[in-house]
Amino acid sequence: MAYVAALVAAAAIMFFIVNSPEQPTGAAEGQAASSVTPDTEVTATAVKLNVPDMHCPFACYPSVKKTLESREDVVSVELVPQKEEGVIDTPQVIVSYKDGFVVDQAIAQLSEVGFNGSTVVE
Repeated sequence: MAYVAALVAAAAIMFFIVNSPEQPTGAAEGQAASSVTPDTEVTATAVKLNVPDMHCPFACYPSVKKTLESREDVVSVELVPQKEEGVIDTPQVIVSYKDGFVVDQAIAQLSEVGFNGSTVVE
């Protein structure tokens, strides 16, 4: 009976994945991405930040993401790929941002919530 329930759940998940609208992929580091709608054009660029006090993907990364995405000039924040799932072995995030973004202000905002020593990865 459990196998049947798992099979039905898997089929439902695949149905929703296949029928969901496509999401645009994020820009590669340092490259511009644009999303064009009939009336407006939005351009975003990205910067990689090292956040040495970000140790876990369950509390730290979501806090960093929420802090940075609360800024109006930040489009998205993504954790760089990690070697092992469930562990942060490379404490870096890619921040996609709009015009007017000041990286020093973003780093100061991270320090205010306990993520000290953050720097731009070059």
